[in-house]
Amino acid sequence: MGTTHKETPSSPGPVSNPGRRHLLAGSAAAVTAAGLAGFSRSAMAQAVAGASPAAKPLPAYVSWKKPEAMIVHTSSTLETKRSAFGTSIITPTDQLYIRNNLPAPDASLVSDRDAWEVAIEGVKSPRSFTVKDLKALDLETVATVLQCSGNGRGLFPNKPSGTPWQVGAAGCVVWSGVPVRALVQALGGVADGMQYMTGTGGEKLPDGIDPKTVIVERSVPAKAMADALLAWEMNGEPISLAHGGPLRLIVPGYTGVNNIKYIKRLAFTAAQTDAAIQKTGYRISPPGEKGDPSHPSVWEMGPKSWINSPAPETGAVPAGTVQIKGVAFGGMHAVKSVEVSVDGGKTWKQARLVGPDLGRYAWRQFVLPAKLEPGTYTIACVVTDVEGNRQPEGRVENTGGYNNNSWRDHALNITVA
Repeated sequence: MGTTHKETPSSPGPVSNPGRRHLLAGSAAAVTAAGLAGFSRSAMAQAVAGASPAAKPLPAYVSWKKPEAMIVHTSSTLETKRSAFGTSIITPTDQLYIRNNLPAPDASLVSDRDAWEVAIEGVKSPRSFTVKDLKALDLETVATVLQCSGNGRGLFPNKPSGTPWQVGAAGCVVWSGVPVRALVQALGGVADGMQYMTGTGGEKLPDGIDPKTVIVERSVPAKAMADALLAWEMNGEPISLAHGGPLRLIVPGYTGVNNIKYIKRLAFTAAQTDAAIQKTGYRISPPGEKGDPSHPSVWEMGPKSWINSPAPETGAVPAGTVQIKGVAFGGMHAVKSVEVSVDGGKTWKQARLVGPDLGRYAWRQFVLPAKLEPGTYTIACVVTDVEGNRQPEGRVENTGGYNNNSWRDHALNITVA
């Protein structure tokens, strides 16, 4: 699972960096000041290509991450470099991407993890639980792909506004916590007429504005509770503050925004929340149109794969036999197979899946050896899930640049010399 780091109760994240506690900003304001101004689009494109100017420093609240593995877009958006994914399935915590809709809360939030409370509503017997209470109820562990809804946005030719993620706003992570279905059963079941599962984050909201305009509160179909967790552990460690500790809602198969950090309320509701992040945000809106409740919400992930090696940032690839490697996942279903093309999709060869199968929601790594003569190649990959759903060739055009799983967009041009 990669290197792990012990965490003190008052720390917002792993403490592998000895000076980290002295650097910690300790407040949302300090985090905001740490660099909310992002790169220019051209500078970010250079960073992804590995030809960036001097890299921006890591924000204080994630100073424990590996700087050589990260692309810092802003203080709340950090991308994993393609070359950092490696070949061991699980993404180490210190290399996992960061996407926060609000500045990270104060470190005091994780000062007493077991005391954190979450209210469970919309069930027959609603009540609140501390994390300590939840640990006594049940336990389940699941490996999931955690992926920002905008991963692949930077590959849209019309360049939608927002962070121009390439492939690094994703990772494969192991979570442990209490299954939501067990919690609901213990509380008598879902109340009649409740169609959605709504999670509310516990970030401190700015003063003087309507909370609904900024609160992180998302609704997903109630059926998602079947595999959902209230998780307190990630990759074998207490969840760091940066990744949503002390308690995070994990909704396997759904995009990252639906996996609510610092969850303080889990409610089964008759309607979707009217918070802006749900009502108009994260919608698959036609190009040029603003988000609207009538547009599909960014919920389930579709089949997706990409190549991690060889990649353009490695420079020219030596002629001869190369190992083409990457990752593939089905979103809601397990991976069945992956095919790779070295001629831009004209012909395909079956790749070999590598490593253990960690379940339907995890990604699989794949490899295909190919003998390449000097020249230029367009290498592409496509995944098919066990239900027969095949990764599409084209993207769904939308204003926000969400859910890009086009295999053609993710193809790579390489030079072999």
